[in-house]
Amino acid sequence: MTLKPRHKRFAIIIGGLIAVVLAAVLILNALNSNIALFVTPSEVAAGKAPQGQAFRIGGMVKEQSVKRDGLTVHFVITDMVKDIPVAYTGILPDLFKEGKGAVAQGRLDANGQFVASEVLAKHDENYMPPEAKHALEQAQKNGSKP
Repeated sequence: MTLKPRHKRFAIIIGGLIAVVLAAVLILNALNSNIALFVTPSEVAAGKAPQGQAFRIGGMVKEQSVKRDGLTVHFVITDMVKDIPVAYTGILPDLFKEGKGAVAQGRLDANGQFVASEVLAKHDENYMPPEAKHALEQAQKNGSKP
């Protein structure tokens, strides 16, 4: 049994559409898994952090909060209103210091601690990630209201 030319064209068009849809689904899935939303410590404390998904938290490393336990480092990220404990296993950037800006990427654990898979530190005295700077300004405005 041979297909008529009209049916062959129809089968080719349907096959092409299926391939395009499959490629689009795979691309969107890959992009979605690489997106990390930026969340402030105040938003995390208010329960606005993505659940079961990686995100970034940024702010200042709280003074006297850095504790080292082998390769695991525990510290606190603050937006001067709320504090979030962070645990990171690995080597921190050279510019990571208490009282300086930092952004950590990871997930919240069941205890409310942020488990970071990556920590970024600012690269000079005048730089802070724009999202972190804006979040600190907003938190300070909202925190200073009665």
